[in-house]
Amino acid sequence: MAPQFYNDFHRNVLAAQTTPLPAPGMKVDRNNTALVITDPQNDFLSPTGVAWNLVKESVAENHTIENLELLLKTAKENTFKVFVSPHWYYPYDQKWMFGGVLEHVMHDLKMYQRKSPLSLEGFKGSGADFLDRFKPYIEDGQTVITSPHKIFGPEANDLALQLRKQGISRVILAGMSGNLCVESHMRELIEQGFEVAVVHDATASAKTNDLDGDKAAKINFRMIASASWSTNETIDKMKKSIQREEHHSV
Repeated sequence: MAPQFYNDFHRNVLAAQTTPLPAPGMKVDRNNTALVITDPQNDFLSPTGVAWNLVKESVAENHTIENLELLLKTAKENTFKVFVSPHWYYPYDQKWMFGGVLEHVMHDLKMYQRKSPLSLEGFKGSGADFLDRFKPYIEDGQTVITSPHKIFGPEANDLALQLRKQGISRVILAGMSGNLCVESHMRELIEQGFEVAVVHDATASAKTNDLDGDKAAKINFRMIASASWSTNETIDKMKKSIQREEHHSV
């Protein structure tokens, strides 16, 4: 006969496996909530981009480009602060002596290449440039474009500083690519003390061989972030937060 602690342990394991995950959610308030977009750039989101073939299936399934534009449009119309965390590589970055699998892929594909941090020569329309349809929102003089992240997460750029300096404690997160830069930003921002809700259909990931990055990303969004929302859910929450604010100010 098995000891009682053994039976109790297995009952607890079974309960943990069958109990639905909690959904803590996140309150949206434009005074402390910002939209953060990672890598809204041509190399991932344009058919001419060097990584397009890796992500195009996921982009189509999620309607990623359309959903990112809807988020940007809603944020601007309702005066939410917007931050962009771009991915740029300069010639000296190509001389790194080691790296992980996807680092090697990005360098081999020559993704996000710029001549220099001090020059925009050849930048316009390049793979490192922003997708044209996003530019009216990003280049409006109000969006905060941070220094570039270099691998996947924001540990090496100034995103957390810029958010804190603007009084932001909650982040609506979207962009490219889901299981790499978006997930890494989600993890680091949470570790830094921010609340994070990820917009799971305003991102996309590589699908190659038997690997489905989009599926992996969505699982981790649900298991780690305060919330994993669709674009429609997110827009609804943003608009309702403004309505509540206006109602209270009357």
